[in-house]
Amino acid sequence: ALDARPIAPAKLIADAVEPMRSAFLDKGVEIDTAVLPDMPDVLADADRVGHVFTNLLSNALRFTPPGGTVSVSAEPSTDDGSVLFAVTDTGPGIPAEHIGRVFERFFRVPGQNGSTGAGLGLAIAKEIVDAHGGQIGVESDEDRGSRFNVTLRSASAVAAVETSKVES
Repeated sequence: ALDARPIAPAKLIADAVEPMRSAFLDKGVEIDTAVLPDMPDVLADADRVGHVFTNLLSNALRFTPPGGTVSVSAEPSTDDGSVLFAVTDTGPGIPAEHIGRVFERFFRVPGQNGSTGAGLGLAIAKEIVDAHGGQIGVESDEDRGSRFNVTLRSASAVAAVETSKVES
């Protein structure tokens, strides 16, 4: 079961990025974070969502060449009070014909140099985000990098929904 509690988006990002800073430094890949001020807390199981961000950051680091940049951001999403997180890299991108399959279990984009792993990371990430009532998706242009988007509901929005369920 999820241990979902209100948590600041900036803390979720910092907790994922800080342990990986030295790996980025070692490879010569810059890591930037950008969180808008006054963001609402999201309702999240910090460990599980941390696993999602760690997976996205590990992938971004693996596929971004030295001299590249990985950015992690959080901004308000739409009107329902959700928060949109994004992990963007300057790697080779994902070929269009494979983009629809990256969240499938055991799927790995063919022909990636030095790629390891069972192809479970993104499938597990999707399960975790789905369990939170959130969404995960990817946009990518070959040769221009990838952007993985994770939307999580704000704690206040979830509370409002729970309250209306009780009253009706």
